[in-house]
Amino acid sequence: MRPSLTWISGISLTLLSTACVTERVVYREVGPRPYAPPRVVEPAPPQSVVSVYIDAPIGQPEPIGCPWAPPPMLVETPGYPPFEGAIWTGGYWVWHGTWVWAHGRWAAPPRPAYLWHQPYYENRDGMVVFITGHWGPPNALFVPPPPGLRIAIEIAAPGVIPGPRPLGPPGVFVPPPPGSRAGIIVPAPIGTAPAVVTSAPPVVNVGMRITNNVNNGTINNTTNISNNRTMVVNNVTNVTNVTIVAPPSATASGQAVNRSVPAQAHLAAALPPVVKASAPVPATARPLPAYTRGQARVDLPAPQVVHPSPRPIMPPATPAPRPAPASVPPPAPRPAPAPVQAQPAPRTVPDHAVPPPPPREGDDFRPARPSQPTKREEGAAPQPGPARALPEGRKTKARPKPAQPARPAPKEEKEAKEAKEAKEARKKDRERD
Repeated sequence: MRPSLTWISGISLTLLSTACVTERVVYREVGPRPYAPPRVVEPAPPQSVVSVYIDAPIGQPEPIGCPWAPPPMLVETPGYPPFEGAIWTGGYWVWHGTWVWAHGRWAAPPRPAYLWHQPYYENRDGMVVFITGHWGPPNALFVPPPPGLRIAIEIAAPGVIPGPRPLGPPGVFVPPPPGSRAGIIVPAPIGTAPAVVTSAPPVVNVGMRITNNVNNGTINNTTNISNNRTMVVNNVTNVTNVTIVAPPSATASGQAVNRSVPAQAHLAAALPPVVKASAPVPATARPLPAYTRGQARVDLPAPQVVHPSPRPIMPPATPAPRPAPASVPPPAPRPAPAPVQAQPAPRTVPDHAVPPPPPREGDDFRPARPSQPTKREEGAAPQPGPARALPEGRKTKARPKPAQPARPAPKEEKEAKEAKEAKEARKKDRERD
């Protein structure tokens, strides 16, 4: 019996102890977060740039392997097309023993209906597979180098200091925006103009990428046979805009990027840049031939120094403090109006109290009997009774006035008076007789 009591008492004590446990919850008021200003874009170090004009080849050239990544983009102002059918070419980095800036210019197609193909950059096994911009027939499509194609790495020109290898995922890319960290690449679809990143903020880490905005679903499928390999290339047409996306950790300002820019090179290059690194004008107007594998080296002009200058970031506008309201004195009390003295009511005189006018000479004057006062004049004036409430919507009508008897003319009245007097005189004469 005792073990059962002990077991029951233990259970009761456990339930009692758990029932008495209370939890205290403390709520804290979270105040507004303090304003954190964006990171200031520090100016990129000056860079030496060799700027030249390139004679674009006709037809797709062979790819070449470059040992390091191209530098960040430079800024150019295309302006308006000088003639109908002009195409903006250049404005990107080409290989000539080192990365050389191919200055942009307006040019006409070398043959009717020829199309312009943008340069091709690909990060493959730590090297850059590069195909320069070129002209192509209207029915020819760009074919990227197949993955199994063996490409030899080019040797840098004497005295050139190599740059960093491409920093980013493998695949097709474009150079980073102006003022970015050297070596970073921006993944992009095939055929993307490098000028689309001109207006983007500079990047210091990997993360920025470019996607196409397709307006229609037209897809052209072509087959390329190279090195006993078959590859299908899908070229999407009618791409008018591209979207640039970057997380806050990739940009130098610490702010995320998600913006749409024109896909055409001359429209994208005309947008205002975040960092203005103006491309120097070439020292000579004679264009250089595009670099090909095994080509003899050409003498390049002297490099020019470019100083990137970031656009100043305006601090957030803070509302100006409102001025304290001026103390307005209370309005002065108006003087009390002077009491209006009651005017005595005008005394009404009855008609019988007015004396008649004096008689004129020649008139037969006889005193008239004084008119007797009416009952209304003898008594008090009648008090108006309470107005009767009329039904809603009924209007009061004015009572018609009694018709006044026609008053005879003065001449007729005089003749009647004379006739009456003559009749009374004849009556008196008869009584006298």
